[in-house]
Amino acid sequence: MREVGESVRLWFAPARIQQEGTTPDYRFSLANERTFLAWIRTALALIGGGFAVDQFLTNHLTHWVRVVLAVCLLAGGVACTLRAVNHWVRCERAMRQGENLPVSRFPAVMAVVIALIAVAMVAVVLFGWAG
Repeated sequence: MREVGESVRLWFAPARIQQEGTTPDYRFSLANERTFLAWIRTALALIGGGFAVDQFLTNHLTHWVRVVLAVCLLAGGVACTLRAVNHWVRCERAMRQGENLPVSRFPAVMAVVIALIAVAMVAVVLFGWAG
């Protein structure tokens, strides 16, 4: 638990990361930052999709279907955002310490969750759970 707390503190104090190990080739740090930004774009898309489902499908879906789909998309956006910053910190630390980059199941889990949401949306379109 202490390790999690330390990691979260580093989210807000990236200068502390620079005190660890040696400075990697700047191209690797910039690539790590681009990956972070890609995850943030994904999170924004999920959040936007959640709001779109909630706001624009009011006449086409029953309330509970709309809420479930919207909440799933919004929760995915939150998870993506938190994972993005955590992954950025972990990768930056690993590069500075000359360690292997951390591996994660998160991309696979996120892909499965998004696929399930997409299948649910296909079912909604095909069967038209109208309100």
